[in-house]
Amino acid sequence: MRALILAAGVGHRLAPLTDRQPKCLLPVGGRSLLERMLESLSAVPVSEAVIVVGHCQDQIRRVTGSRFGRLPVRYIENPEYTRDSIRSLWVCRDELDEDSIVMDADVLFPTAFLRRLLACPDPSALLIDRGFTDTGEEVKVYARAGRVLAIGKKVLEPPPHDTVGEAIGFFKCAAAHGPALRECMEEVLRDQSRYREYEDAIDLLLRRVRVGWVDTGGLPWTEIDFVEDLRRADEEVLPLIQRLGDHA
Repeated sequence: MRALILAAGVGHRLAPLTDRQPKCLLPVGGRSLLERMLESLSAVPVSEAVIVVGHCQDQIRRVTGSRFGRLPVRYIENPEYTRDSIRSLWVCRDELDEDSIVMDADVLFPTAFLRRLLACPDPSALLIDRGFTDTGEEVKVYARAGRVLAIGKKVLEPPPHDTVGEAIGFFKCAAAHGPALRECMEEVLRDQSRYREYEDAIDLLLRRVRVGWVDTGGLPWTEIDFVEDLRRADEEVLPLIQRLGDHA
């Protein structure tokens, strides 16, 4: 199992904090989001971390180097990092020959999230939070009978479902499903009038293979898109995670 960390984007909504610094290197409790993520990955059965870099990539390389604790680290450059997130997943398409966890780099979370996702019996699965508040900004996941049927920020006609949750930004992808996901990415890149993000490729994949889901179980986490998210991460979410005695 390898981790594919998507850390190439500019993070415009956090400007000016991200004008000269990658979003994943913003500090929470004195340590960067990326360092906390790699520490959590070091605590679970993951063989290596592959970081997709772009904006201010030299800073990321300096911070994490070629190894973080026991965890080997490699880098793949996304030369089109100012464009859509699908391009970050596309540049690491050849890494999908092994079971992988695709991870957004802007999430503060407890290590228990990774343990839950890895323990999910479905070879491919999404981590979701069913206790989310719908503000319109969330990437939503719709499922029925344990199978994910749709994912997206704006699913115009949700399918019949018995479960809906917010996508955390972590997707476990079985090596056996890698070729199908690559084909779905190709479709997204061919039709940029309809598709833009890597979640669009996962949504297409759902029509071809079974993807399960696992819930966060009410554990604390936050995605960091805005300055207020960073404040909340520092003052509210991190103390809750630390109270669990878990890595973060």
